[in-house]
Amino acid sequence: MPKLRHLAVVAMNPEEMARFYCEVFEMSIIDRTPTGAVSLSDGTFNLTFLPQRAEGKPCGLNHMGFEIEDPAAIAARLAKWQVVGPTARPDNRIYAETRATDPEGNMFDLSQHGYLAAETGDARRLKKPAKV
Repeated sequence: MPKLRHLAVVAMNPEEMARFYCEVFEMSIIDRTPTGAVSLSDGTFNLTFLPQRAEGKPCGLNHMGFEIEDPAAIAARLAKWQVVGPTARPDNRIYAETRATDPEGNMFDLSQHGYLAAETGDARRLKKPAKV
């Protein structure tokens, strides 16, 4: 089966976006082009920020999602940036527990259980041991 391994996003400031995703999600810069594009990788997925060449900002991307292990560590890294989140997602959202934005306002979801199976907030609570 084909696997999605690359996403290109138009950015007003590709270098700042690269710094953000490297710092928050520990991605690595794998390429810079003479035209100003910056490509990052997590070892499996490639994320490229293309410089904005037109007036205004094109739309189309609603959000992307990251599978994470330590939400507290991600929240601490996000706190160093002037971004929104992470904020809780409604319980009926089946893939992610929280959402945040990058410096240009692009939204991304943060999920501990991943994106391969649907799971509501009720199901997540049933898996966690009760606090004493």
